[in-house]
Amino acid sequence: MLLDLNHGSGAVYGRGDAPPSDAAAITARINRHIDAALLARQRQQMPRDYLGGSRVGEPCGRKLVYEITHTPKDRDFDAGILRVFDAGHQFEALSIRWLRLAGFDLRDRGADGGQFGFAAAGGKLRGHADGVIVAGPDVGIRWPSLWEHKALGQKSWTDLVKRGLRLSKPIYFAQVQLYMAYLQLEVALLTALNRDTLALHHEAVPFDAGEAQRLSDHAVEILRAAEAGELPPRIAQAADFFLCRLCPYATRCWEAPA
Repeated sequence: MLLDLNHGSGAVYGRGDAPPSDAAAITARINRHIDAALLARQRQQMPRDYLGGSRVGEPCGRKLVYEITHTPKDRDFDAGILRVFDAGHQFEALSIRWLRLAGFDLRDRGADGGQFGFAAAGGKLRGHADGVIVAGPDVGIRWPSLWEHKALGQKSWTDLVKRGLRLSKPIYFAQVQLYMAYLQLEVALLTALNRDTLALHHEAVPFDAGEAQRLSDHAVEILRAAEAGELPPRIAQAADFFLCRLCPYATRCWEAPA
């Protein structure tokens, strides 16, 4: 017996899908609700009261001071970016599942149930690692290893594969160097998942003590500037510099005294 779950709805089987114009209107209405929910959730999140280790490699010190001091932005993330962030967490969980299935003992939580992390500079510099691989197949890496995951679009993923982490993604490179320093690990394994094809790229990144020290010193300088209410020099001589054009603090920055 066939149940008519649409009884009384006015729907008639066999009429086909809704016209494209109706589908576009329905899409817009539903997406407005989703976007509003994502933005509301973002506004409810407590801002960080510390400098994240994942941000220390940001080339503009002034931008970092704005971030730490919770300076209002010219513009905030749009809902599309928030969807990308959410998808990144799901891709990370998928990569963890695949690596564990392949025999890698990947731990993404410590004995206390929290992420592996560190705190320095009186708790004002902190970092939380995606995981640590404590054992696994012989792939030419000595375990244990820091594990970091990035989900990237095709163009960004291809550039990483071609040029390597240090040149292609210097902020990520700085992140793993700091994490290795404070977690006392000698190597990091970066797993990059291509969001468009689901291809995986893995890169072993050795610990560079000199670079880690430089980054740590830079973090302390940024924290001191923030506490003193000082702004580091701008990264460019003009507002049309490409990093400035993308910066959510650009208007405020270029209207402020040099």
